[in-house]
Amino acid sequence: MSEVVNKAAAAKAAAAVLNRLTTAEKNEALLLMAGALISEQDEILAANEEDLIRGREQGTSSSLLDRLKLTPERIADIAEGIKQIIDLPDPVGDVLETIHRPNGLFIEKTRVPLGVIGIIYEARPNVTVDAAALCLKTGNAVVLRGGSSAISSNRRIVAALRNALSRSAMPADSLQLIEDANRSSVEEMLKLNGLLDVLIPRGGASLIRNVVQNATVPVIETGAGVCHTYIDDTADYSMAEAIALNAKVQRPSVCNSMETLLLHSTFANKHLSVLADRFREANVELRGCDLTRELIPGILSASDQDYATEYNDYILNIKVVQDLDEALQHIGLFGTKHSECIVTETEAHADRFLMEVDAAAVYHNASTRFTDGFEFGFGAEIGISTQKLHARGPMGLPSLTTTKYRVKGSGQIRT
Repeated sequence: MSEVVNKAAAAKAAAAVLNRLTTAEKNEALLLMAGALISEQDEILAANEEDLIRGREQGTSSSLLDRLKLTPERIADIAEGIKQIIDLPDPVGDVLETIHRPNGLFIEKTRVPLGVIGIIYEARPNVTVDAAALCLKTGNAVVLRGGSSAISSNRRIVAALRNALSRSAMPADSLQLIEDANRSSVEEMLKLNGLLDVLIPRGGASLIRNVVQNATVPVIETGAGVCHTYIDDTADYSMAEAIALNAKVQRPSVCNSMETLLLHSTFANKHLSVLADRFREANVELRGCDLTRELIPGILSASDQDYATEYNDYILNIKVVQDLDEALQHIGLFGTKHSECIVTETEAHADRFLMEVDAAAVYHNASTRFTDGFEFGFGAEIGISTQKLHARGPMGLPSLTTTKYRVKGSGQIRT
């Protein structure tokens, strides 16, 4: 059998044991995992440097190298993320609803693990730890398939985590890493019905599209982030500048960063020149519509393809619109239902935006960079779902469970 089948089968066997563990036993395993990241930090950093060297040799962009890079501080933050998950309530076993039927049946709707979760993702090794911790806390076994760019880091991280699990009540086989970097390993996971209960893709648009369109295993879709900030005519300039800059440059390589800035024409006429200077000072390349280019000559023209692109880089589209309706129309055409923001002092406009924009997270006077499991109080997240079934937005622990009806009777039969 292939590596994918062998490791998925091992995870499925381990899932049966996970289902019996107490919250205390799961938390003890997670604490050991957090400790292993710190105690084996030197080995993890050495493996990460292998990935970085390979990435530089292959011409990987600086923003993607930033996503890949680990430091002692980042490892400490990742370990702290596990500890935050420990402190969160365990949703498994929660009773969501009780029903007393006239015939005496007592029915409880409870949360239970999904089973075995397959996660296909790209360059960020912190996802390896976040995904493992969230899945294991909720009693799910997990099969990880990361990108080839982070294979050395992921291999060493998973080795450390499995070493920790071997000292706990949780089977080490609960956590599996597919090391085969060939595309065929992904295609095999997509069809692994019976061993994988659900797939979660995390990465660029092409990866997510491939999984959604070709998987026979059920998929929770995490979407690309073509996120917008719309600055209305009544926006306070200082607030608008701070929000827009934060949304673009605080960490441009992540999915909740802004890709297109929409400006009401009244605001643009007054402030775009100064705002453009602030972006240039932050080394952001600007592209714009015809009206934008009249106000800040010399920038590139923004095409429909640009408006539909998730750059994950220091590149920003700017479009001047005549009113809120035009802004809503643009977001409806080019948005990916991830995170959208309006900056305005007009409450009626804010209410319309929050009601009408179809996205997992919508903001009034706050940066889209807050669409994140930590910032929402969920601990680490498994991803940000842009679909509408089962889970939407940052997916914390409850999103990794399903429900079971437990029915108790006293001899009832149906007539």
